[in-house]
Amino acid sequence: MKNTVNVQRAIHKMTQADLSEAIGVSRQTINSIEKNRYVPSTLLALKIARLFKVAVEDIFELDEKE
Repeated sequence: MKNTVNVQRAIHKMTQADLSEAIGVSRQTINSIEKNRYVPSTLLALKIARLFKVAVEDIFELDEKE
């Protein structure tokens, strides 16, 4: 799954630590999501999208092979 979490963070001038604190996960979780090593749960994806005030589909996109 592709994502633009790092782009959204930059737009909102947030660090990984800021984002992790805002949604209640570790900074390592955010790092893993951004590096496509971890696919977030639906709940976590919704929290991220809500925080950035965008649709989930604006941040997360399925790869063609998925």
